[in-house]
Amino acid sequence: MPNDNSLPGSPGATDAVPLVNGAAPTNGAGPGTPVRAAATAAPAVRARTTLAGDPDRDGPDRPRPTDPRLRARPTYLLGRLLRPNPGYRRVAAWLERSPRALRLFTAAERRSKEALFGCQMCGQCALPATGYACPMSCPKQLRNGPCGGVSPEGNCEVYPTERCVWVIAYERAESAGHAADLALLQRPVDRRQVGSSSWVNYWLGRDEDLWTGDAGLDAPPTIRRTPVDLGLPTVAPPRRTTLAGAPAESEERAR
Repeated sequence: MPNDNSLPGSPGATDAVPLVNGAAPTNGAGPGTPVRAAATAAPAVRARTTLAGDPDRDGPDRPRPTDPRLRARPTYLLGRLLRPNPGYRRVAAWLERSPRALRLFTAAERRSKEALFGCQMCGQCALPATGYACPMSCPKQLRNGPCGGVSPEGNCEVYPTERCVWVIAYERAESAGHAADLALLQRPVDRRQVGSSSWVNYWLGRDEDLWTGDAGLDAPPTIRRTPVDLGLPTVAPPRRTTLAGAPAESEERAR
């Protein structure tokens, strides 16, 4: 009776390779390379996963949650100083007429906002409505709140050692008395504006509809259904019956 340990894959099994015409068979990996040896030397194919920490997800281009360097209250004051006015509108219009000046201005904006807020230069800045914590620094770039993968400690799902940017946004907005701003619904990002100056867009009034005026819960939009004639025959609705099976209309007439 053969020993079980001699079976392939069993503990103690030998790696003997059968000979074909006195030579070990090959599989195209190279002349004289045994099949078993070539299979052992071949690199293993790593299965893709969706767990945090996967190198396929954590590439160098994926944003990292950023805690702004400036405190919440000073940034809200700075936001008031940058609100659109006739002077800013004239500057923005002049910049758009001067491509070289616009490039220099956009580069300066990029460096300053990247250093302070982790700005991703989406061209449609949501900082005033998110506690001046950039939602685009979320690895998933979610603009309407956190994902379901936030840890109980408030850490990011993709970068477990980093705080979720939406947790940061809430803490900052609440500390400055602007927690209600987080209920505003952010509109989808227009990817055509990526890389442009959000300050110029803001001063020229292009950012006025980036978020809704309220949470949209008090007066939900009505759904209007326009009847469509498909040319089908009209079918009368079924008659309502009682539990005993008799038509309800005849029962009411009997009374």
